[in-house]
Amino acid sequence: MKKVKITVMRKVRHDDLIEKYENPLEHECDVEEGDVFIANGWVKPDNFCDSAWESVSPFVMALANGASDFYDGWMKNKKSAMISCNDGFRPVSFLLETMDEDAD
Repeated sequence: MKKVKITVMRKVRHDDLIEKYENPLEHECDVEEGDVFIANGWVKPDNFCDSAWESVSPFVMALANGASDFYDGWMKNKKSAMISCNDGFRPVSFLLETMDEDAD
């Protein structure tokens, strides 16, 4: 099993949808573009959003276990995936990349 690098590529905020539909939050997403997390195999990295983990974890698990070429050529790097979290108000796009380093 390999480690998987998770990089925050893009963070979007839909203020119009937030104003119209969302109740005020005590704590919003605090990742920033360029932040990097390392998944040790299929283990969620420290300080990684639980909700985002639900979205990316199936792909992290697959990549950590040697899967590649999702959806028949979707990604230029066959050992990667671009996955967004499931927050419709402030979605975050994550680049997942299989590392050469073995998981602990």
